[in-house]
Amino acid sequence: MRILFFLYFLIVPTVLFSQIRSAENTNKIKSLRGDSESIKEQKAKEQASIDQYRFITLERDTTYIDTSLTIQKEYSHNYLRKDNFGLLAFPNEGQTYNTLQYSLTKFSPYPEFGFKAKHFNFLEANQIRYSSVATPVTELYFKSVMEKGQSLDAFFTLNITPRLNFSIAYKGLRSSGKYINQLASTGNFRFTTSYNTSNERYFANAHYTYQDILNEENGGITTISDFENEDPKYDNRQRLEVYLTDAKSFLKGKRIFLDHFFRINTTKGANNLYVAHQFNYENKFFEYNQVTVPSTVGATTVFRFGDSYVTSGINDQTRYNKMYNKAGLTYENMTLGKFHFFVDDFRSNYYYNQILIRDDKTIPASLSRNINSAGGQYEYQKNNWKGNFLYSRSITNQSLSNLDANLQYDLNEDYQFSFKYQNLNKLPNDNYNLYQSSYIGYNWYNDFRNEKINTIVANASTPWIEASVQLMTLRDHLYFENTAIYNEEQVITPNQYGKTINYVSVKVAKEFKFGNFALNNTLLYQKTDQMDAILNVPEIVTRNTIYYTNYMFKKALFLQTGVTLNYFTKYMANDYNPVIGEFFIQNKKEIGNYPNLDFFINAKIQRTRIYLKAEHFNSSFSGNNFYSAPNMPYRDFMIRFGLIWNFFN
Repeated sequence: MRILFFLYFLIVPTVLFSQIRSAENTNKIKSLRGDSESIKEQKAKEQASIDQYRFITLERDTTYIDTSLTIQKEYSHNYLRKDNFGLLAFPNEGQTYNTLQYSLTKFSPYPEFGFKAKHFNFLEANQIRYSSVATPVTELYFKSVMEKGQSLDAFFTLNITPRLNFSIAYKGLRSSGKYINQLASTGNFRFTTSYNTSNERYFANAHYTYQDILNEENGGITTISDFENEDPKYDNRQRLEVYLTDAKSFLKGKRIFLDHFFRINTTKGANNLYVAHQFNYENKFFEYNQVTVPSTVGATTVFRFGDSYVTSGINDQTRYNKMYNKAGLTYENMTLGKFHFFVDDFRSNYYYNQILIRDDKTIPASLSRNINSAGGQYEYQKNNWKGNFLYSRSITNQSLSNLDANLQYDLNEDYQFSFKYQNLNKLPNDNYNLYQSSYIGYNWYNDFRNEKINTIVANASTPWIEASVQLMTLRDHLYFENTAIYNEEQVITPNQYGKTINYVSVKVAKEFKFGNFALNNTLLYQKTDQMDAILNVPEIVTRNTIYYTNYMFKKALFLQTGVTLNYFTKYMANDYNPVIGEFFIQNKKEIGNYPNLDFFINAKIQRTRIYLKAEHFNSSFSGNNFYSAPNMPYRDFMIRFGLIWNFFN
């Protein structure tokens, strides 16, 4: 993978510079012939408009390339390359995130691999974007990390013809972190292609991904008081004792994906008929490795994850294959909309290399699925209205269903409203039902009931405020909990909550402008109604940024500088377990009620955006009470530099 990455940076600049030199030589020849006016006319004709640089999602939503420097670009200049409001990062770049905003959780009716804490940076099929560009485009992202490494994302796309596009991208990160045994090393390779015929009867989008996420796991610090007492000798975080000094987890996956459709009638008219097909083949692999089983807390030996079958060399491996096919027929009427009818076939195999026979239970080696579903979808778009209504249900023995209704109304450019309702009957993720480990308490084979999830969402965007309200009802909710007797131990097992959980969230955003100054605010309110503390969230999450913008040096540079406050109220945050790559509920320690301040200076010069940030600059004078998880401190103060550089030919 590193060889591909090197070749990419070796070849792409060569291509770009050769194109520039070729253009320069051509211009010199023409100028010698006295064709300066014709050159100007040709350049004017060849100048591409911004709407010729398009990025298209799987759902056919289109965005355009944007090289501006806004406050949203400041929020999204991070490892995930998106606004991470509602997520709480762990101390090292490339680690997992604790979820503050539960409504960010996405659900699928099909059983998934699991190990969700390892998937924040894992790009799923619906997150891949396809391109259509008038000229070759390159984007380079860079950001410094905590220790000994860097974060880089390189993207290149070009249209061979107006109907055929290719793109290649690689995001890589390496950071050793500030604490013992905290190295993160990740890679995300993506290749996409898009094609359509000249008569626009056939369209296809395809991609290939290879992703690997390696994390050294230290299990958190053993003695919280050493951190909170602010003893100067622990300012070097390497001196803080951790539970694990030689453990690591590893997730990797490959995917081949194709989505295409063909119009049966030769010319597009008021009535059209299409056949469509989608193919998705994916394999994943998760490994937890721990050389030394006992942990040391002061002078005491503890077994962090309970008893084990082996005295050293834990090496748990879980494998997963999935193949998904979906075939459908679409009738399109220019007045009535689109009517889709489809059937799909979902096959998966989640497996280990052995059968575990215990006195109380036999743990099988695999969990295989073969699910067929049928459904319909209706799409309508006319004037200011846009609607999408889907219903699908399994036609095999497994019971799953999905009702998803979306309605959007755009009054004008300033006022937009949307509504969503989803009723989901979801099969459990595979790692809830089956897991094998060298740790005795981490072996289970279950037959949990389906989760039932009802969701209502309403969004409004106006010149005065942007608001979102979400109501969610969860039945038979699945979760992980710690069943260990001793505080130093984690023996995590899955469980199902038989009662109802009601969740409500209200999120509002508003920016106030005062000349060159602005105050950008995002506020989230959450509340749960449940008999037991199963779904735990902070009641208030807020982000407030006061910043200044202005042009300088005869508008050659655009400056953006300000301070951001992040804050959430105290709550019983979920803890992280590396053996299963999941978060679990706990009731021993609250985190939160701590202000986090960042100072940033950003600049834009032509198509280059430069970012400089003093992250968490108040950590040295506001007390050591900042955590990402109950025994995992948040990041200390550090200065980080980054940039995004766009090239157009």
